[in-house]
Order: sequence, then C-alpha cells, then structure tokens
Amino acid sequence: MALSSSRQVRITMATSGANQRVTYSARIERIVEHAADVRSLFLRLPEATALRFTPGQFISLAIPLPNETRIRPYTLASNPEHDGLLEIVFNLVPGGAGSHYLFKREVGDELTFTGPFGLFTLDRAPEVETIFAAEGTAIAPIRPMIRRTLSQPSAAPLRLFYAARSRAELLYAAEFEAAANQFAHFAFEPILPHPPAAWNGRRGTLIEHLEALYVRADERRDRAFYLCGVGQAVIEQRDLLRKAGYARRAVLYERW
Repeated sequence: MALSSSRQVRITMATSGANQRVTYSARIERIVEHAADVRSLFLRLPEATALRFTPGQFISLAIPLPNETRIRPYTLASNPEHDGLLEIVFNLVPGGAGSHYLFKREVGDELTFTGPFGLFTLDRAPEVETIFAAEGTAIAPIRPMIRRTLSQPSAAPLRLFYAARSRAELLYAAEFEAAANQFAHFAFEPILPHPPAAWNGRRGTLIEHLEALYVRADERRDRAFYLCGVGQAVIEQRDLLRKAGYARRAVLYERW
C-alpha cells in the first residue's frame, strides 16, 4: 500500500524474490465484526513503512501457538491506492488454529507477516466483459480488483455475482450497491440460497447462475472470469466455463 507522506519510506514488494521474505510488524488498529463468525482486522504498519501490493494478493501471517509457529495466508481486502490500513477478513473456522488465534486478538496487538504473494490478481481495467464471482469471505481479493477497475477509464461491462449464507454475510454490500448506482458499466448481483420473502436479489447457487447466463444463454465465449471460493465449488465453476469453450487464460480462479 503506497503511503502519501513525503516523510515515509516506500517499500515496493515484487511478486517474487528475496525481498518478499522481509518480515513486517503491524498493529491492530480496528476490528469489525460482520457476523458472529466473520471479522475484519485493520492493520497499521509503522509510519516509516509502506506495503505496495496488487489487488488479489495475500500476506502470510505468523500464528504463534504453544509448540510452534504456523504460517497462514490472508488476502488483503483493502485498496492498494488507499492511504490507510491493511484489511484482512476471515471466518472463525471450527478447529482452525489460525482463525481462533486471530479472533482472540484485540486492538493494539501486534501481528507479523511476510508478503505480498499471489498471482490471482487484476492490475488494470479489463478490455472485455468481465465477470467476478465469489462466496462469503472469498470476496476479499475481488473487492480491490473491482475498486481498481472502476478507478480506471474503461467501458467494458463488469458484473459481480456474490453469494453468501445470509444477507448479513454479504460483506461490503452497501459499497457494491453504491458503485453499481455510480457506474453504468458495473452490476452487482447478490445471491442467497434461501432468501427471505422480501428478498429482491438472486437465489440459488453461483454455479446455477453462471451456467444459465454464460453457458446456456448464448454462444459468446469472449468474456473473462475471476472466481474465488472455498473448496470444490470454485473448481466446479472453473471446469464448467472452460468445458463450455472459454479459454483457460480467461477463467482465473483461486481456491481457499
């Protein structure tokens, strides 16, 4: 994240190489509880340090446990252009040592990490129609991608399909709705599996809507896709699109 003050030293991290092994220490400045088991931590680096990353990249946090230190990846949900905090968002995973450790952290605690890492990235506004699809906290890499594309001149249609278990777990929904109202070429499509009666969005699963709209509805295969999810579902989405005729390089994905 590039900082604007002239007093601050800018540290540019490449996507590979020895510099990525530099260890950073950051203080938890703010905690947001999105739901009972979903939380964001906002990390502040020391004043003389800045981290530059590409939308979609992650950092590797050190998780100190009684008998060992484990390393766990957490994608940055914040905007690289934002002069402020690094945000990570995550679920409390049953039996997950990393998430349980992070859920016990308080404002003022220090975390250490290396990075950024990762190739599931989007650095510039696309030139073709682009579909983003995510579920739950897997919205983390997609959020800064959308922010980056909307900050640059482009007329290519952009569409976000975002599924969650409940309305409360549609993270950043108000932000995406505001962006859809502001930018005519961006559409936000929230999805709930079992929505309440008053729900005006889509219902069902991500793969059902991807298949209906981008496989069965027409024979166009010139779109690009960015998919992020947990477990086998995202692999099934990837395979559906590639088997339907979309180029491998046009269907990018990250599995958590």
